[in-house]
Amino acid sequence: MEATRELLLRMVEANAVTTEDVGSIILTTTTDLNAEFPAVAARELGWTEMALLCGHEMAVQGALGRCIRVLMLVNTEKQAGDLVHVYLRGATSLRAQNHK
Repeated sequence: MEATRELLLRMVEANAVTTEDVGSIILTTTTDLNAEFPAVAARELGWTEMALLCGHEMAVQGALGRCIRVLMLVNTEKQAGDLVHVYLRGATSLRAQNHK
């Protein structure tokens, strides 16, 4: 729950987004994270107006474990290249892989 809250708050901060700008959020976890729906953390932050959907990532052998991913659909005038993608803790290694 703590990690999900941190990720959500860092995403809106990094992109100067308000919760009113958020249309919906898709939250996924690796299958080893199953104690709670990550959407509960968003609701605890008071994010009650947008649609939230939770799911599990594909269980790919050798993939990073204990990972939370968020796809936030936002109303914005920014170009895609101007958006900041947030990677925290061990997930920072995922960003490096995307740029090979």
